[in-house]
Amino acid sequence: MDIAVLDKLRAVVGPTNVLGTVELAPYVVEGRTPEAALVPGSVDEVRAVVEIAAGAGIPIVPWGGGTAAAVGIPTPQPGIVLDLKRLGQLVEHEPGDLTATVEAGMTMAALQSALRARGQWLSLDPPDPEQATIGGVIAANASGPRRHLYGTARDLLIGVTVVTGDGVVVRGGGKVVKNVAGYDLPKLFVGSHGTLGVIVSVTVKLRPLPDDERLVAVVFDRLKDAGAAARAVVASDLIPNALEILDAEAARALGLQSAEGPGRYTLVVGFDGVREQVEWQCSELGRIAAQFGGHAAGALPADAWPRLASASRDAFDAPAAVMGLVVLSPRRSSRARTRRASGGSGAHGAATPASASSRRLSPAALLPSPVRSRASSTSGGRWRRPPVATRPWTGRRSQ
Repeated sequence: MDIAVLDKLRAVVGPTNVLGTVELAPYVVEGRTPEAALVPGSVDEVRAVVEIAAGAGIPIVPWGGGTAAAVGIPTPQPGIVLDLKRLGQLVEHEPGDLTATVEAGMTMAALQSALRARGQWLSLDPPDPEQATIGGVIAANASGPRRHLYGTARDLLIGVTVVTGDGVVVRGGGKVVKNVAGYDLPKLFVGSHGTLGVIVSVTVKLRPLPDDERLVAVVFDRLKDAGAAARAVVASDLIPNALEILDAEAARALGLQSAEGPGRYTLVVGFDGVREQVEWQCSELGRIAAQFGGHAAGALPADAWPRLASASRDAFDAPAAVMGLVVLSPRRSSRARTRRASGGSGAHGAATPASASSRRLSPAALLPSPVRSRASSTSGGRWRRPPVATRPWTGRRSQ
């Protein structure tokens, strides 16, 4: 990055909010390290940073909690990471209107905690709520088990403020639930992954906290029985807010010891609402599941809700890429091939077999058969690269 551009960015966000060198380690995605990471503290600073970067042709990667940073294709060249963690305030909360305006850098856990203090909540439960930010959840269209009843981010977003790629601040939607004037611009940015602009604040609609909420697990010995029970639950009078089928590994990650074992599957169903209604639905679930062979039905602890959103991911170890590098030596391989062709002897005068584990392949062995035979016969056993590797060897040099 040009020093003059970097000095302009430091002047906008402050020298302490421009990260480099080892401080960029949390922002490395697929082995690509950004040139710098900036942490703006206001919408004006975000606008100024985007405008400077656009003028210099530097790509920008908006960064919330980093939980979905590996989704999609990275930028073709290292650019600037725009970390929005300083934009983490609850700007406005109207309990009477059941709406809230939140800055994009506020984590889901902090937002839910602030709303619960006033008897309301945002019916959105993505994985990793302690790390995921509301702006990142909207940009990645992340959701959790409660989407079965309450929908996803596009069903809860009613207003958005975005800084576009040329540094223009755009506001769409409103602060009331019934807002039908003009195009529904906020939904355009749901799932955009930062390609249309930097989300700096959102307005969402809320719900009152339910009187009771329970998560019930039923174990089945066969997958088709669990699926049939799930279809029966959907067709019944029950109103579940979550419906998931887990295999043995995912159930183990959720802490269900009764579901462990080969061939076992767990149907997890959530209910919320008035306590008497929730109790009736739980008992009715047990009756429906028993018709399909369900057993060991029981309520899960309250802390199972956030773990359910990531149970399928936590069931397996984090994947790792392993790369093997083999270096072929043409000189050594040609000598070994010459000895084998002439019936040469080993160290003690005995013939040395060319076993699969000890044999070295020369580059000539990797060529098509017409190329390999011609190269060996015309160069005395030495491999020589053909003029055009994509054509059969003809003995004539390419013009």
